[in-house]
Amino acid sequence: MSFVSDLRVVLDGRDFRRLFSTRLVSQFSDGIFQFAVAGFAFFSPEKSTSAVQIAAGLAVLLLPYSILGPFVGVFIDRWSRRQILVIAPLVRGALLLVAAALVATGAPDALFYTAALAVLGVNRFFLAALGASLPHVVPADRLMVANAVTPTSGTVLTFVGVGAGYLLRMVFGSDHRGTAVLLVASGLVFGLSALIARTMGRKLLGPAYDPDRPQARAAVRHVLSGLADGARHLVHHRAAAAAMGAMATHRFVYGMCTAMLVLLSRYYFADSAEDALNAVSIVVATSGVGYALAILVTPWATERFGIERWVQGMLAGAGVLTFALCAPFQQWGFAAGGFVLGIAGQSIKICADTSVQRDVEDAYLGRAFSIYDMLFNGTYVLAATLAAALLPADGRSMAVLVLITAGYLGGALLYRVLTPARAPEPLPSSPS
Repeated sequence: MSFVSDLRVVLDGRDFRRLFSTRLVSQFSDGIFQFAVAGFAFFSPEKSTSAVQIAAGLAVLLLPYSILGPFVGVFIDRWSRRQILVIAPLVRGALLLVAAALVATGAPDALFYTAALAVLGVNRFFLAALGASLPHVVPADRLMVANAVTPTSGTVLTFVGVGAGYLLRMVFGSDHRGTAVLLVASGLVFGLSALIARTMGRKLLGPAYDPDRPQARAAVRHVLSGLADGARHLVHHRAAAAAMGAMATHRFVYGMCTAMLVLLSRYYFADSAEDALNAVSIVVATSGVGYALAILVTPWATERFGIERWVQGMLAGAGVLTFALCAPFQQWGFAAGGFVLGIAGQSIKICADTSVQRDVEDAYLGRAFSIYDMLFNGTYVLAATLAAALLPADGRSMAVLVLITAGYLGGALLYRVLTPARAPEPLPSSPS
């Protein structure tokens, strides 16, 4: 089925529409927030930006997802999920008001980043509650379709939120007060998701009462041993492990690309912080187009060539084309490179999601995806940290560009060695 057909199928359910609307509003708000943090950290006219600051900013944006991810399920399975969807936006809104006040009054950056980390921690619980609630609002025979379209639609709305943040920045300015306005706007929009969630019954989303469920403290201890069990299970399922490795390879190399792009835009391509932000925004837009195209192309491509060949092609193609387009160190080349990495990265993620779902036993799926989530964000931050040590102040480094290319090509070769070829087969649906 196509993405549009999948979406039409699941939108028939009233309760699904309410949960879906809650997700879309919240992720639109998240796009505004992410743009505000990125603008403050990397493109503020009042401060300079270094590779170390880029790594720190990315850590603030992503590490809560990696660190908290495996543990949130313990609480999501014990607290009313509907109440989480109602209360979390209010808590996040209050934290965003605090963050806005810190920015507007010129408080130390460390205080702002602490508030931002708290915002993202709350958001991690919120997104986990959304995911756990989904089986309660769609029939079992439509669950795969719902799992395919909801994260994809949410990510699209995050891109739209980034665009809205860009427009708000143009209206209210790029100084600290303009950033504060963005944070307040994000908090107000996120609060709307609480109003939507309130329209659902308190017990609709679970969790069901289970007298045999372990206490939270014991469950937290079991998380760590469970992750170890999941890792051991993956070792014996080479196709799934290799797919996760391919995704981690892309995220690692993409993290280095991100650090290089921010520095080049700030100090090589542009003369001002505002021009630098415009340059990066163009790359984000082309990446979004590539992301959307991957959603449409990947099901067709994997049916024709197979998941394994498509992943190899995406990794190798990303390496070759990134070098060819970016070696001249011109803005147009990085904009085109953004499109290439958008389609390649999302194609690899779709294939990795499907490989894990296809090859990992159901009893280990939750733990496998917890490891997946940690790799997805952790490798990205690790790459930015490495880039901080390798990149010059203006970001222009042919050696790092060669390393990026070698990373993609090496990843493609290693994936081919580890993964036996299979006959082409279609994806089960249009995953995100």
